[in-house]
Amino acid sequence: MRYRGVLAYIDGHLSDGTILPLYRLRYNGSASIWGFAIYLASRDGYEDNILPSGLPAGSPEEALDCVCGRYLDDPTGWSLPPTN
Repeated sequence: MRYRGVLAYIDGHLSDGTILPLYRLRYNGSASIWGFAIYLASRDGYEDNILPSGLPAGSPEEALDCVCGRYLDDPTGWSLPPTN
C-alpha cells in the first residue's frame, strides 16, 4: 500500500517480485467509508467504480472483496447475495 494525498493505492505482490496495481481508495473524511476505483491495465489507470451495494463508496474490505472477485473471476466477490 502506498499513499499520495487522500489516495491509498493497493498493489498485489507476486512471488517473483512482480507488482500488480489492483485498486485505489479515496479518503472521504471517514475511516470506514472510502471512495473506490479499480485499476484498468487497458487504460493504465484507475476508473471510479461502484461496489456491489450500489454505492460509489464503502469500507476498504468491500473494495478488496470486489476487486479480488473480479480479478479472480469469482462473481460472489462483486455481486450481492439474494435478499430472500
